[in-house]
Amino acid sequence: MTEPIATSQAKTRFILDRLIIWFAAYFGNKSKEVERFLRFAIVGTIGAIVDFGVLNILQSTILPPSGPNEVLYVRLATGTSFTLAVINNFIWNRYWTYPDSRSRPILLQIVQFFIVNTTAVFFRLIFVGIVYAPLGELVQSVLGQNNWNEETVNQVGTNAGQAIASGIAMFWNFFVNRYWTYSDVE
Repeated sequence: MTEPIATSQAKTRFILDRLIIWFAAYFGNKSKEVERFLRFAIVGTIGAIVDFGVLNILQSTILPPSGPNEVLYVRLATGTSFTLAVINNFIWNRYWTYPDSRSRPILLQIVQFFIVNTTAVFFRLIFVGIVYAPLGELVQSVLGQNNWNEETVNQVGTNAGQAIASGIAMFWNFFVNRYWTYSDVE
């Protein structure tokens, strides 16, 4: 007989929480901030999976990165995937990373969270819109893949650009959200 999914998820979360707390304890009086950062990074990783998954589904179906509207399609796909990831991340951060931050109204926090992340998405849209083609060509060249078509090169470049932008945005998002959105946390 199998255990219910909720019980299995609770055990996994308990083990993950214990590992985070154990590791963070090595940082002494900064352990609580390290714990928050690790949780934020895990939430961000889940958000990245949502982000990249939606991006690639969109680019493989209704927003292919080729043709006369390729820049528009790249930006629409990255903007849509980013928005869905932000919604996912807000929910997880409010209830898992910063559970002690519920003294502030949820509407205020979600607006602040979206402002911080919108700043990051504007950076990302500009950055990815500029670098997707050259990055795709670079990856194609490094891997020696001379048989890729323009759409494949652009999709690979979009993913590479998005990965770079996401890494930069993670640090921006953590620090600004920590000291503005979740400023009620000690």
